[in-house]
Amino acid sequence: MPDNQTIHIVDDDDAARQSLEFLLKSHKFPVHGHDSAIAFLAALPNLSVGCVITDVRMPKMSGIDLLKQLKSVANPVSVIVITGHGDVPLAVEAMKYGAADFLEKPFDDESLLGAVHSALNRMGKDGKREVERADILDKLATLSTRERQVLEGLVAGDPNKVIAFDLAISPRTVEIYRANVMTKMAAASLSDLVRKALIAGILESSD
Repeated sequence: MPDNQTIHIVDDDDAARQSLEFLLKSHKFPVHGHDSAIAFLAALPNLSVGCVITDVRMPKMSGIDLLKQLKSVANPVSVIVITGHGDVPLAVEAMKYGAADFLEKPFDDESLLGAVHSALNRMGKDGKREVERADILDKLATLSTRERQVLEGLVAGDPNKVIAFDLAISPRTVEIYRANVMTKMAAASLSDLVRKALIAGILESSD
């Protein structure tokens, strides 16, 4: 694997960081760990970066702040954000700032490895974006009005109960619409749905 495919893990939790390092090394990825976003940014000029895996909640500089900083570097960096339960709105914000994916804890090894492979493969493939956008718009056209409203709530980071309140329907009904949206949009995960919404222009990326 090329040197520029090194995976950098940014997490102030030593045990969590070392666990991810072990997993990725066992699958033959070059890995480098950093105990803070500040330490990673300080070392960045001398690093070869394939992608970054960062926790969203860290002291001094959060994963969101790290994303904002990385948007200013000359070469784009693919970032996977790891978020705890209840942090999905933060993860959606991360997607707006250009995160390639987010994973909600607890996640299994295959989900993490799949996200890493996708992030690495996505680098340098922006030329295919317009073809993908056309396909996403076709899928959007198949949604009912209510499904589109639920989609907009989901990609805004609203939990089911908030969407239910806003639309004056039950949370259970939101779950049904949510399942329909995921199927019609061929979204593998909420992060995939958010990414597609960004490409389609439903969500505006943050500058």
